[in-house]
Amino acid sequence: MPKVIVTELGKIEIAEDVIAMVAGHAALDCYGLVGMASRKQVKDSITELLGRENLSRGVQVRTEGDEVIVDMYIIVSYGTRISEVAHNVMDKVKYTLQNYLGLKVEQVNVIVQGVRVTGER
Repeated sequence: MPKVIVTELGKIEIAEDVIAMVAGHAALDCYGLVGMASRKQVKDSITELLGRENLSRGVQVRTEGDEVIVDMYIIVSYGTRISEVAHNVMDKVKYTLQNYLGLKVEQVNVIVQGVRVTGER
């Protein structure tokens, strides 16, 4: 269900997929984030690292009245503090959605699906 914003000039409808893409791109700017993971765990708990064109598959957006709730499924880099990466993702996504799309973000939930070693030889 699209998010509807009514202004004096008219009505703006923002699809949930667009909100998910903006949130995914905002999260990728955070240090320690390897990428987005698929919302559905692959068999044997192996996570799928999504490319930039599939970011919305790693983000779930729900609208409840005027508020937006975002669930982010991420993969973090080995050696980083997971809690710090998660807090950075929450802050960055909330800031981006509020300032660029004008949405009231109630929650940003971060689900860490995996840890990857980056820069392997």
